[in-house]
Amino acid sequence: MFRHQRRDRRWIYDRAQGRVLDIGCADGWAREILSHCDYVGLDYPTTASGMYGTRPQVYADGASLPFLSESFDTVLLLEVLEHVLDAERVLTEISRVLKPKGRLLVSMPFLYPLHDAPHDYRRYTAPGLIQVLSSAGLQAEHVTPRNRGLKVAALLSAIACGEFMMDALNRRRWRLVFAPLVVAAIPLINILGWMFGWIGDGQMLASGHSAEARKSQ
Repeated sequence: MFRHQRRDRRWIYDRAQGRVLDIGCADGWAREILSHCDYVGLDYPTTASGMYGTRPQVYADGASLPFLSESFDTVLLLEVLEHVLDAERVLTEISRVLKPKGRLLVSMPFLYPLHDAPHDYRRYTAPGLIQVLSSAGLQAEHVTPRNRGLKVAALLSAIACGEFMMDALNRRRWRLVFAPLVVAAIPLINILGWMFGWIGDGQMLASGHSAEARKSQ
């Protein structure tokens, strides 16, 4: 979902500069908006070939990057940190390959369902994300929540309705009798979430966070 949001793509375009390393690049979608940069896409062999059928420029593990220290101006880590076994080690490697004052752009879900199981290992609160970045020598300058308050409630409710439908269809369960009501509820939930989300975003709920961090030195 992150990759399709116009504001998120604009955020990447505005912040990324110089030589850019995209860790967990998947099908390399970020390359198309970074034509002004020297882009290097990296992904794990199993993910790139098995899930996306793509060929990144570099096959490697984010916990052991095959690059010289201080060789990148910007690193992208977009919707990846929840899927790595050792988040602290990956962030430490990113800090190593970033140039002094280099920039990390990271995003990850918070209140969002399990996905890409069994490789979905963690969620961070905003303070938790700041702390784990700091431990790796990266100073968070901006942490921005996504889909706050009632928008989050609507998003999770719509996903729960979809899961209900898929489970009922796959198992041919008696709950299929409620299918028309559930189908009708999904657009209504989305409309109400959009309407009331503008009235009050709230501060306690977020579907995810985006953060910009600088290498400390």
